[in-house]
Amino acid sequence: MVNRWVIGMSVSAQALDGVYGKPAAGVRARLEHGVDGRWQAVASAETDEAGGIAGFGTGRLTRGPYRIVFDSDRYFAGLGVSAAYPEITVVFRVLSELHACQIQVLMTPFSYSLYFGERA
Repeated sequence: MVNRWVIGMSVSAQALDGVYGKPAAGVRARLEHGVDGRWQAVASAETDEAGGIAGFGTGRLTRGPYRIVFDSDRYFAGLGVSAAYPEITVVFRVLSELHACQIQVLMTPFSYSLYFGERA
C-alpha cells in the first residue's frame, strides 16, 4: 500500500459546551491516523474562541481511518465540574482524498453527541 500525503484534504473540528450553550474554547484535541492497526499522531491543537480547529492536518492526510480525541476532562475541570468522560473519541473514515471533513462534538459532563460531515 502506497501512503502518499494529499494536498488539500483537511479535517476541521468544533467542540460545543452543551451545559452553557456556547463554543467550548480551549479544548485540547489530537488527530490520529490508523495505520496497520495502530494509531499514529498527525496533529494536535486547541479549540479557539469559537470552539473550532480549522484545517486540522491539512495537506498531510490520506484515505483511511482517523480519530480525534478531545480532552473533555481538562475542559470541564477548568469549569469546576467533574466529567464522566475524560476523553471523547470520534473515530471516522476518510473515503476520498478530495473532501474536507467536519467533526463536531456537543459535550456535557455526562453525555456527548457527534456530527460528521463531508464536502467536496
